[in-house]
Amino acid sequence: MKANYKMTVAALAGVALGALAMMVSGIATALAQDTVRVRGTIERIDGSTYVVKARDGAELKVALADNPQIAGVVKASLSDIKQGSFVGVTAMPQADGSQSALEVHIFPEAMRGTGEGHYPWDLRPQSTMTNANVEQVVTAVDGQTLTLKYKDREKKIFVPANTRAQIG
Repeated sequence: MKANYKMTVAALAGVALGALAMMVSGIATALAQDTVRVRGTIERIDGSTYVVKARDGAELKVALADNPQIAGVVKASLSDIKQGSFVGVTAMPQADGSQSALEVHIFPEAMRGTGEGHYPWDLRPQSTMTNANVEQVVTAVDGQTLTLKYKDREKKIFVPANTRAQIG
């Protein structure tokens, strides 16, 4: 099957890819319990192998398992973030200890709980990911402040008005 288009797959980074058996240029195969994140663009599809152009320009061959879980994203707006939503927020720590969002993924209900917590991320050096329930949304002229609750913790993250939001 040949793809006549290119699809950005950066959003797949938020999805646990443990179900994938990944071959990177035919050298290494990830074990089922490993999490592998691939950021890039699908260049073409050859049977069950996806050829992905990574951010650094490398061509990666991704062989899918028999029952892969693949998620796509669609553009959203910050107004789509509601109290009770389950979100993934990629953010950068600020000098004062706060977090400022780079992007927000609004997860569908079926993905509630995916990757719940706050941990380092690979979008940029020093970036973080917080997957959590939205407890409160406070809107201001320059953006929103989200109060996120995960497990037994809470994190407040400022979301500038120009932050990219996606559903999926």
